[in-house]
Amino acid sequence: MEDDKRTAAEAVDAFGRAAKLVVRAFDERLGDRGVSTPRSKLLAEIERLQPVRSADVARAVGITQATASTLVDALVREGLVMRAPDENDRRAVRLSTTDAGRRQARDWRADYTAAAHEMLACLSHGEKKQLTELLTRLGDHLA
Repeated sequence: MEDDKRTAAEAVDAFGRAAKLVVRAFDERLGDRGVSTPRSKLLAEIERLQPVRSADVARAVGITQATASTLVDALVREGLVMRAPDENDRRAVRLSTTDAGRRQARDWRADYTAAAHEMLACLSHGEKKQLTELLTRLGDHLA
């Protein structure tokens, strides 16, 4: 049992280190565009889910609603996202991308995919699929 606990701690440490390095690598890659990984993912998710409520897109990206609100405000100011009233709930707002936002989301998604491919080049296709399955199971367990 102690060995299993020690192995779990080592796995969490390795995961935490890798997660930080992955985020840093994405930020460096997407930094050329002047955006962070959460912001680019937020725009891409708005584009994918639109029209979408802020709370729903925050949940999809894995950030707090307050963080999403701050990022959405910046995306609106830049003309990449627009707000519209929710037809079913007068208190709610739906987010959609503008034409410029759709183009930017497409470009960010291409950069994100290319960066992910480069970062995981040390793994075979099967290992990438296995890693995805394990991380998805871990995320579902922790959610």
